[in-house]
Amino acid sequence: MQYKILITETYQKRAVKFFKKHPELLDRYAKVLTILENNPFHPSLRLHKLQGRVQEYYSVSLNLDYRIILSFIMQEHTIIPIDIGTHDDVY
Repeated sequence: MQYKILITETYQKRAVKFFKKHPELLDRYAKVLTILENNPFHPSLRLHKLQGRVQEYYSVSLNLDYRIILSFIMQEHTIIPIDIGTHDDVY
């Protein structure tokens, strides 16, 4: 089943700011979003549930240094990106 990615205005602003600093990651980002839509549990994404103060969210890897924080609404097959950045920035 295909998932829907819901981009909020807040996330869009964060992503624009992130990609001004890291334009070289745009192609990888597009690939990650495509994989998320088709199979969010694909091993290349390294999807995992977070712990502590962000325990209601999940994370996927953009690459070894950068992560995308996600909220899943599983009933509606919707994925909502929350934040993007380095491990330390988003956790």
